[in-house]
Amino acid sequence: MTSSPTVPDGLAELYEQDFCLWAEATALLLKDGRFSALDLAHLIEEIEDMSGSQKRAVFSNLRVLLLHLLKYKYQADKRSQSWLSTIVEHRLRIEDDLDASPSLKAYLRGNVPKAYQKARKQAAIETGLPMDTFPKQCPFTQADVVNLDWLPDCSDGQFD
Repeated sequence: MTSSPTVPDGLAELYEQDFCLWAEATALLLKDGRFSALDLAHLIEEIEDMSGSQKRAVFSNLRVLLLHLLKYKYQADKRSQSWLSTIVEHRLRIEDDLDASPSLKAYLRGNVPKAYQKARKQAAIETGLPMDTFPKQCPFTQADVVNLDWLPDCSDGQFD
């Protein structure tokens, strides 16, 4: 039989010394309803950061997706299964994130232009093509960007 875990003293200090132990102790306090013993300042900070973390993940996946769509469109002779796999992988990640947190759809919409500018710059570096090869504004609709079956410059808009 295992003994029930105890909450160490000095929870706020523990946050700085051992985050994992702090999180476990915080969960235990919440489960036990011992709210007065919580390290509220750090708990609030962590909850707020959870939202930021999800947004950063969506933005990162969007940037990588746009980068590969640009490479796919502007380097047709170098298209590969790896590029297709990356496109699908990041679309699926975005889809999963939006399913888990539908409020991220507005965040995604609002950040396509910013993610596109970063992807455009990276595409120029990775392809060796001049920056002005890539349009200043995103040439893809948001619906196309997240559509699992859409690829730029395909005659029927579907994967081969």
